[in-house]
Amino acid sequence: MSKIAKEFGIDDALQKLGIKDINEGTSTGSVNFGSGDIISSYSPVDGALIGKVKTTTASDFEKVMNSATSSFKTWRTTPAPQRGEIVRQFGDKLRELKEPLGKLVSYEMGKSYQEGLGEVQEMIDICDFAVGLSRQLHGLTMHSERPGHRMYEQYHPLGVVGIISAFNFPVAVWAWNTALAWVCGDVCIWKPSEKAPLCGIACQNIAATVFKANNLPEGISCLINGDYKVGELMTHDNRIPLVSATGSIRMGKIVAQAVASRLGKSLLELGGNNAIIVTPDADIKMTIIGAVFGAVGTAGQRCTSTRRLIVHESVYDTVKDALIKAYNQLRIGNPLDENNHVGPLIDTAAVTLYEKALKQVEEEGGKMIVEGGVLKGEGFESGCYVKPAIAEAKNDFGIVQHETFAPILYLLKYSGEVQNAIALQNGVVQGLSSAIMTNNLREAENFLSCAGSDCGIANVNIGTSGAEIGGAFGGEKETGGGRESGSDAWKIYMRRQTNTINYTTELPLAQGIKFDL
Repeated sequence: MSKIAKEFGIDDALQKLGIKDINEGTSTGSVNFGSGDIISSYSPVDGALIGKVKTTTASDFEKVMNSATSSFKTWRTTPAPQRGEIVRQFGDKLRELKEPLGKLVSYEMGKSYQEGLGEVQEMIDICDFAVGLSRQLHGLTMHSERPGHRMYEQYHPLGVVGIISAFNFPVAVWAWNTALAWVCGDVCIWKPSEKAPLCGIACQNIAATVFKANNLPEGISCLINGDYKVGELMTHDNRIPLVSATGSIRMGKIVAQAVASRLGKSLLELGGNNAIIVTPDADIKMTIIGAVFGAVGTAGQRCTSTRRLIVHESVYDTVKDALIKAYNQLRIGNPLDENNHVGPLIDTAAVTLYEKALKQVEEEGGKMIVEGGVLKGEGFESGCYVKPAIAEAKNDFGIVQHETFAPILYLLKYSGEVQNAIALQNGVVQGLSSAIMTNNLREAENFLSCAGSDCGIANVNIGTSGAEIGGAFGGEKETGGGRESGSDAWKIYMRRQTNTINYTTELPLAQGIKFDL
């Protein structure tokens, strides 16, 4: 265990999360069935080895599927409010283990400890939402055109839900899907990112404890580990009617094609290229807070991170000067130290992409106003720490059109009416999150209108990053079109059925058709 891991109690956190002797490879309970190659998890915080995890083979996957499909037969007939009670207990376990799980998220993924705790809180919040939902899985009653008939629709569980999550939210996105799927009567198979496998094992251990205490089959929650090849076992399997995948646009297109080829359903949460529009009527102080947190939070590795700041020419210099001043105050370092604002990127491969992006924006004619670079020396031994950078650029630059998962902010200028800024914001293939900073009601309403932002999320006077549990989360265009979390997102985890009951002694046909025998 490294010096930082000892200082911040990582070993104690792992013990509380049921992760022991992990350096020899582990198989967490019979639902994991791992017997493949071993993958190692290294912390981007200090480069230290945290643990080793066995991957899932094709043979292991069959055992997992058998466990899941068998468990579904029990779980689907459990009344929804009782399923909600299980989710409530899971949420309570998360409350008990919020600190160690948040610490593991921070150390394995690299986000700040405060953000790690916030991610676990999102898990708790979605459990609370799901508990209420378990008593509201409603259908509709419609009037039949035939006398003496009643027509209505209801929702039934889908079956096995496959979940593929990304490293940047190693636990919350799984919970967004799982908590809803569970109360809907589905069972889940989860492939966490191979870059943060221990977070997956920790969550599986917590869930297994709850199911065991309630004498429920462990296959309600299954875990598989490995790279994209393990994910392909799910996407090509006809026994999995829904695959929910979070990741890059490239990955999402592969998943969508594989699932669609067998006429399955996919829920895709893919890349974002999110912009904040700053109008002449913006509150500059609020703008800077929202833009800086959006751009550097999680080291720019959120799908909702602010990538572009589209600023009206009349306030451009004011905003630019304020940004430079704010960036000069950022503290970069160990994310477990709550005095720091910015932690590391996930790995050195991400650092390479960051460096390429900085080089490309200058090659395309951009101008750096806050210089980037890789940090070296004491405290930066992992090689994953970089400086948040700002470049003046144009929206049609190739690199601006592309999502780079790193703390790089592109500063763009617009003139004239707010519609010009909206056109720039919409002028990318991604459509996840967007925001406008203005105190002008007409500008705000134009931004939110059908001729305004084309993103799944559109905010006024708050930034692009972050989302509340109660609202459906997701985006349009090449972001995938999926919706998770709140509102009526639960419906994708269920199958709709229309029912007609005839309580007469005759059989009238629809549309007045006569068929006498």
